[in-house]
Amino acid sequence: MEEETFVHLTQKHVEYWNRNLGITAILLAIWFVVTFVCSWYARELNEITFIGPLGFYMGAQGALIVYVAIIWFYARYMNSMDKEYGVQESGDD
Repeated sequence: MEEETFVHLTQKHVEYWNRNLGITAILLAIWFVVTFVCSWYARELNEITFIGPLGFYMGAQGALIVYVAIIWFYARYMNSMDKEYGVQESGDD
């Protein structure tokens, strides 16, 4: 019978992981709204004018801008959290 190996996480590791899961859940919710909700209500959104019809704008450019902003924010947030918990990569200052 194989011996089971258990990893004992410290409270600091658990806190780091919970914060990571929390920000990931929030950003995935934003992604879901931008991707699916805006597409589902595109006809209704087209009644709102923002640089053209809002539904068309979100499909053509707005969603892409939000996706890049999500990636930028996540990378920045995780870099700062890595430094806070002392788990940053050796090349990062």
